[in-house]
Amino acid sequence: MGRVNEEVEAENGTVLKYQHHANGRGFVSPKARVQASTFVAATAYIEADARIGDNGTIGSGSWIDQGVVLGERVFIGQNVHIGRDTIVGNDVRLGSHSRIGTNVRIAGGMRIDADAQVADATVLGTPRESAMPVKRPAARVSSYVSDKAA
Repeated sequence: MGRVNEEVEAENGTVLKYQHHANGRGFVSPKARVQASTFVAATAYIEADARIGDNGTIGSGSWIDQGVVLGERVFIGQNVHIGRDTIVGNDVRLGSHSRIGTNVRIAGGMRIDADAQVADATVLGTPRESAMPVKRPAARVSSYVSDKAA
């Protein structure tokens, strides 16, 4: 089956091109890598240079920004935004309507509740250099706002 291309005009007037992912029909940049076993809902967007691991789920209306890395078995609820260059470990669950800032690190096994907001450059769990942090016991985060000055 051939890929269907969609063109979307960005706010700055540039035209972005997306392809439908074979599993779920979500919109995926040709420069992103998404494993075939991951389900991408039809209204989800995955931007350039994102890397999405095996057996995950990306809910409808969710937006995975440029350079994001998602580990294996990651569940993304509906209408979630994950900011640029964020790294999410294996077995993480992000509740619907969550907003994850840019350059955030979320260790494997974490659970982020629905409607949570995580500030830019936040580290949740044990910081690691690896893009796929070691699996850890589940921890829950309802909301986290950094006390760093903007």
